[in-house]
Amino acid sequence: MPDIIQLLPDHVANQIAAGEVVQRPASVVKELIENAIDAEASEIKLFIKDAGKTLIQVIDNGKGMSNTDAQRSFERHATSKISKAEDLFNLHTKGFRGEALASIAAIAQVELKTKTSDSELGTLIKIEGSEIVSQERIATSEGTSVAVKNLFFNIPARRNFLKSNSIETRHIVNEFQRVALAHPAISFSMYHNDNNVYKLPSSNLRQRIVAVFGKKTNEKLVPIQETTDVVEINGYIAKPEYAKKKRGEQFFFVNDRFIKNSYLNHAVTSAFESLLSHGSYPTYFLYLTVPSNSIDINIHPTKTEVKFENEKSIYAILRSTVKHSLGQYNVAPVLDFERQTSFDTPYEFKNKSVGSPQIKVDPDFNPFKTESASYGRDTGSLAKRVHFSKNLNTESWEGLYAGLEIEHISEAQESAPIKLYSEEETQTNHGSGTYQIHNKYIVSSIKSGIVYINQHLAHQRILYEEFLQNITVKDAMSQQLLFPLDISFNKSDIVFIKEMKEDLISVGFDFGDFTEDSVNIIGIPVNTSESQIVIILEQLLEDVKNDVPDSSYSQHDVMAKSLAKSLAIKTGTHLDQKEQEALVNTLFSCKEPGVSPFGKKTFITLTLNDIDKKF
Repeated sequence: MPDIIQLLPDHVANQIAAGEVVQRPASVVKELIENAIDAEASEIKLFIKDAGKTLIQVIDNGKGMSNTDAQRSFERHATSKISKAEDLFNLHTKGFRGEALASIAAIAQVELKTKTSDSELGTLIKIEGSEIVSQERIATSEGTSVAVKNLFFNIPARRNFLKSNSIETRHIVNEFQRVALAHPAISFSMYHNDNNVYKLPSSNLRQRIVAVFGKKTNEKLVPIQETTDVVEINGYIAKPEYAKKKRGEQFFFVNDRFIKNSYLNHAVTSAFESLLSHGSYPTYFLYLTVPSNSIDINIHPTKTEVKFENEKSIYAILRSTVKHSLGQYNVAPVLDFERQTSFDTPYEFKNKSVGSPQIKVDPDFNPFKTESASYGRDTGSLAKRVHFSKNLNTESWEGLYAGLEIEHISEAQESAPIKLYSEEETQTNHGSGTYQIHNKYIVSSIKSGIVYINQHLAHQRILYEEFLQNITVKDAMSQQLLFPLDISFNKSDIVFIKEMKEDLISVGFDFGDFTEDSVNIIGIPVNTSESQIVIILEQLLEDVKNDVPDSSYSQHDVMAKSLAKSLAIKTGTHLDQKEQEALVNTLFSCKEPGVSPFGKKTFITLTLNDIDKKF
């Protein structure tokens, strides 16, 4: 039998490795910026075009590389960060595997310019598909510039799997924000299609958070600080009243590296217990510093998952630290052990016993002494209302019954049975075609049996078709606000809202001026309250960022679904008879009344045979 196992060529092996390291343009951005940080750069610029599909360029003013190092940097497993296996457990740099540049060069056209401080000339290297096209000495500034062009040009199948430009841009922005938040001392800039998205000067941590997420973020932040032998915790949490309906603004950093850890997230969430409404998530920016030999970050190609040596201890410390800060800054109720001395018992009364209070009665008191005596209303019996005295003055006997005629209680009223049920609970809807059960389902009889309608899912279907028609065919009515709303968002969210502005206007929104971190709303859809607007827009942004394929119709579809989900009547809402009938009639006039926009049944039917089988 001939030998069938063979070694793969280097360029094929690099393309396979690139499948793990480079999942999308954001992966390239992350790797290149982290290389710039490892090069001790104090200023980093990011340029992208067409969501990184056409160009990703990172320019830094770091140490640069020599001519030989520049060539070696594109070899697999070539790195300056480690030299032996033990170094993996004592890492202080972002990259250490030597796979990033090799993987990127295997699936893109790369142009590298670099120069060290002690060299007169720098180096220019051009690579396409792992093959060096040219290498020459050039005049360039100190530092490194890496331009990645036409990502996945030699693997068209991978390129076809990329999402729309808006989604890929969102992923790039996320990676940029994570790195920028981890290193506030470094100046960062980001440009997309020649438009400046971020310009973040060197600053402290709080200033960096405010620069990324908007000026109004400053008033939301509560500082966190704790130092122990196991972990040092710094950062900020947002006050509970600013909790959001999405998990977007939750950041964990360990040794200046962004990580994802559901266990530590649970520690923070449990610290907010009873302070958040259902479905709300806290915002936090937490920085953990642990000994580098107590964590393992070499367990995933993206290096966003780590293992802790003292995970349970860190959980307990983190939870108590967050709770302490919430109480220390009067965000959560706490016991105050600093007593006010003015309320203490005086020393001379300390050992004295407390006597029983004495009640004194005036036996000569006559409530009917004057004719202007007033009588209070009471629900008790007539005998209890009138108090006779031994020394009753009969001269003014006519005044004894003044006002009692309006308080006469008939025997029928006194003997009436007590009501045990409210009107809502005893409502039977006699003579009507619909009934509401538990403020959740609407029941109606039909010729063949009974139909049960889920009011929330049915209203979703109604609103979905209405919004979709408004977006694509006609504009909806808008109710103008007497006092316009200013809602703050981060810069990337502002970009999304601007892109969706025309579609939002067609469903009833009306906008004023846009700023870098806020939106002015002067009109909202009919039958929508002002308190719902922030929740609706946050939910819409989250849905559009995550679910929009590369199709304008699909974006309209997702927008209509998101608005319908946010505005549909909720379970537990009481509907009167007319509202029930209107909901049923409108549902069955829809094009697809049987399912909600998300594929769930809006109603079920029970035939008479189904009911008979139950008996």
